Amino acid sequence: MSLIETVNNFLNGIVWGPIGLTLLFLAGVWMTLVNKGFQVTHFAHWMKQTIGAIFKDSNVTAHTDADDKQISQFQSLCTALAATIGTGNIVGVSTAIISGGPGAIFWMWIMSILGMMTNYSENVLGIFYRIKNKNDEWSGGAMYYLENGLGSKKGFKTIGKWLAILFSCFCALASFGIGNIAQVNSISGNLNVAFSIPTYITGIILVALLLVVVVGGIKRIAAVTEKLVPFMAVIYIVGAVIIVGMHASMIPAAFASIFKGAFGAASIKGGIIGYGLKTAVVWGFKRGAFSNEAGLGSSVMVHSSSNVKEPVQQGMWGIFEVFADTIVVCTLTALVVLTSGFFDLDTGAQIVDASASALVGQIFGNTFGTIGPMFIAIAILMFAFSTVLGWSHYGGKSIEYLLGENAVRVYRVIFCCMSFFSATMDLQLAWDLSDTFNGLMMIPNLIGVLACSMTVAAITKNYIDRRFHNKDVVPMYSAYPEVQKMQETAE
Repeated sequence: MSLIETVNNFLNGIVWGPIGLTLLFLAGVWMTLVNKGFQVTHFAHWMKQTIGAIFKDSNVTAHTDADDKQISQFQSLCTALAATIGTGNIVGVSTAIISGGPGAIFWMWIMSILGMMTNYSENVLGIFYRIKNKNDEWSGGAMYYLENGLGSKKGFKTIGKWLAILFSCFCALASFGIGNIAQVNSISGNLNVAFSIPTYITGIILVALLLVVVVGGIKRIAAVTEKLVPFMAVIYIVGAVIIVGMHASMIPAAFASIFKGAFGAASIKGGIIGYGLKTAVVWGFKRGAFSNEAGLGSSVMVHSSSNVKEPVQQGMWGIFEVFADTIVVCTLTALVVLTSGFFDLDTGAQIVDASASALVGQIFGNTFGTIGPMFIAIAILMFAFSTVLGWSHYGGKSIEYLLGENAVRVYRVIFCCMSFFSATMDLQLAWDLSDTFNGLMMIPNLIGVLACSMTVAAITKNYIDRRFHNKDVVPMYSAYPEVQKMQETAE
């Protein structure tokens, strides 16, 4: 084992081991407590202000002017979902069930419920601390609330700046790994198996498509994702619902298996209840974090590009993002797996041999015949391609913070061209490194979120006082007086 692999395994064990997952869990608990369980107590409100508003409020979906660098709230959601709804919703859920048993799904739900408030807090801070760059684009993310939020506290200016730099470095590196290599390699591999398309052909086509979209910046990325994400989500959900519907009689047993396995009940007879519980919790938390990315600080960079003024409004889109990704899509995938006869629902043991990467495809194949694997290959193509688009923006914003706006153009070209090599090469070490860099983003981000937790609580209280208690208080739009005044004037 090389030195790089040794160091990577050590770091990966920290960020995705007990230390990192405990920090992620406790951050979710704390942000839920200080905001008085907003994701639960105001469930109807945030649903009405997000998915409900799409059909009632034209401002939510209205495109900004051609020369306006902002994007709509709906476009910001779709671009964020583009980066989170991906292969993790298919392969990740299968991996959780195979490795942690059906009970892992319960802990995935728990992590997502808590993650709703972590993602909410990130987006609130993202809007509150965002700035306009020289191109008149909004720039926000963990790097800005680390530098200007944590950094504004007495004695933390230098720490805040260095943590912001570290976060940006980790994000830029992760964008090439989890945002490019892992996704493009999945696309080329699946298209090769399902349609016998050579990987180099896939690589050439993807480079061309990405150059057209990514080099155009956030406006063009958002224009594509707002069409691609709803389409791909509906197509996959319809297919999954058909399969679950065909095995509707197994749904109660599937849920029973999830709840029994969550507390190790399925392992009692074997005398390993403690091990079963630990495995279910670890895999549920890990796959939940990988799936919705709440706590990593990634999606806040695109949410901060929204034309919204109200930090809490964008925070509620963050809640819905986690809800849609994990509670809806991941749960459907879990039901597809558990109701299709591949697992003994009494013990949680796998009874039909299939790898995590092929499990859902095999189930779709059993249901829809020869078009099943093709369906999954196309679904993975859309999921993974949209993830690449989302991560190209995250990496670009990190490069902008580190090196300035001019360097972003160079980054975008390199990122797009990298897709050819991602499609044609097996870079297992690069995949492993990308997972580590993805996780390393979490550490400085959560430090920033926790350090600014009372700011989030104050902004949330301010919003609730105005919206629910009709108090005449000044809205908290921005940490910067000039931006605050600009937003107040725009009302």
